[in-house]
Amino acid sequence: MNLAYLPSPPRGVWYLGFVPIRAYALCILLGIVVAIIWTRRRWTARGGVADDVLDIAVWAVPFGIVGGRLYHVITDPELYFAAGQQPIRALYIWDGGLGIWGAVALGAVGAWIGCRKKGVRLLDFADALAPGLLVAQAIGRWGNYFNQELYGRATTLPWALEIDPAHRPPGTPDIGLYHPTFLYECLWDLAAAALLIWAERRFRLRRGNLFALYVAVYTVGRGWIEALRVDHANHFLGLRLNDWTSLVVFLVAVALLWVRQRKAASDPALTGTPGP
Repeated sequence: MNLAYLPSPPRGVWYLGFVPIRAYALCILLGIVVAIIWTRRRWTARGGVADDVLDIAVWAVPFGIVGGRLYHVITDPELYFAAGQQPIRALYIWDGGLGIWGAVALGAVGAWIGCRKKGVRLLDFADALAPGLLVAQAIGRWGNYFNQELYGRATTLPWALEIDPAHRPPGTPDIGLYHPTFLYECLWDLAAAALLIWAERRFRLRRGNLFALYVAVYTVGRGWIEALRVDHANHFLGLRLNDWTSLVVFLVAVALLWVRQRKAASDPALTGTPGP
């Protein structure tokens, strides 16, 4: 019997009259607010206009949410469009299911639109955003805790996460303790944010390379954490689809870092301005 474990949350939804207040949504919103505040500080330290950050976020955030949901639905269509499923649930983002890859990809499109409207270089903005984006992801992962979703394999470790019977995988009614992968990713994201700040102060980075470093470091953590998870996922050649995505994105990010950083030392104009 395991005497030490993390308890499951007593609830993930509160009601203000008939209006549901969902912890998942609150975690996402809190992460966005923290990212915007920190990015404003970093952007002004680089000589930018503070209000530009919010103006760009107005484009990037909705694009990111739509992109995150699209990635989830496209990679797991059977959850919504197979026989017996309810396609309308593809719109229920409050139930969880925002893929980070789609969020970053389409969010970048929104940021590009916002940057063009404000006359801002996208790569400079991406570098200012990168640490705050990791902290936003760390906070957002607590939404998975309140939804009791995306946990790992069963474990007896003292930091195992208790999952209520209604949220456990089918066929495992007597197993209630699992790897808290939401917590693993939260801690990884916070450590990665600290690494980015250190690297920015320690090295002379070319514009856009801090964001590329964010992608490379995050994908390393996401790869091993993804391998622990037991939630539904499509597989290709024995690996979860998100593991393949992590591998491809990691290789692209590292290649960009290597190729671009080689030129930074010889061309000062290609480097960004360090910030807090």
